[in-house]
Amino acid sequence: MRFAIASDHAGFELKEFIKQRLFEYGHEVVDFGAETSDKPCDYPDTGRPAAQAVARGNCEHAVLICGTGIGMSIVANKIPGIHAALCSSGVQAEYSRRHNNANVLVMGGWLTGRLQAEEILSRWISAEFEGGRHARRVGKVENGM
Repeated sequence: MRFAIASDHAGFELKEFIKQRLFEYGHEVVDFGAETSDKPCDYPDTGRPAAQAVARGNCEHAVLICGTGIGMSIVANKIPGIHAALCSSGVQAEYSRRHNNANVLVMGGWLTGRLQAEEILSRWISAEFEGGRHARRVGKVENGM
């Protein structure tokens, strides 16, 4: 799979860790920044283009990271076709894919340790959308009903 990945300066360290894990899992990664943790970077400047890459079909999924994950979630979910899920546990990550068809995973760099992030990522990647009654519900979200 091809993943877009982005962070602000607060999420940079976790982004680099996740990027390495994605490479190790055999995925292609397109990095939208930040370039460092030392220079301030606004989350919309990196998160929006990464989420747009998913919406346009250039990447299948994205992982976005800022300090808390809240800003990146808001930015990503403004883009039509994006279902971004802020996850702090493996269970949330798995069910965001299985029941909500999330195509963007969001984590908080200040709040998520590496072991926790690895479990979240692993469970998110391995889960698949179940469809059925969940497709009806996701459709209602997409259609504004």
